[in-house]
Amino acid sequence: MIGAWLDIGPVDQITPGSARTLKVQGGEEIAVFRTEGNQFHALVNACPHKRGPLSQGIVHGGVVTCPLHNWNISLTSGEALGDDKGCVPVIPLRVDAGRIYLLRSALVAHSATDLRAA
Repeated sequence: MIGAWLDIGPVDQITPGSARTLKVQGGEEIAVFRTEGNQFHALVNACPHKRGPLSQGIVHGGVVTCPLHNWNISLTSGEALGDDKGCVPVIPLRVDAGRIYLLRSALVAHSATDLRAA
């Protein structure tokens, strides 16, 4: 089972209320977020509106606000909130013994063309 998960490092590499990015196959970036409540989430690092870097947005509760046009994106579902429509792919993540793991198959399966905006 461990082979299915990619160890990306210790939880303390991400301070609460912030994000870090990592490049994956094809040059795409994944943003890994840590909320103030110490919950971890991973999304493709591109807002469904104009592909703004979500990792540079403001994390509040279970939401990140895109730094370009203030779209609010759910860290749990990847869905745009409020009147905005669109979705960014969520990457399955787990934390075990103080380490962060991303599901390897999801990293390969999601490409930039997976982003949907209405």
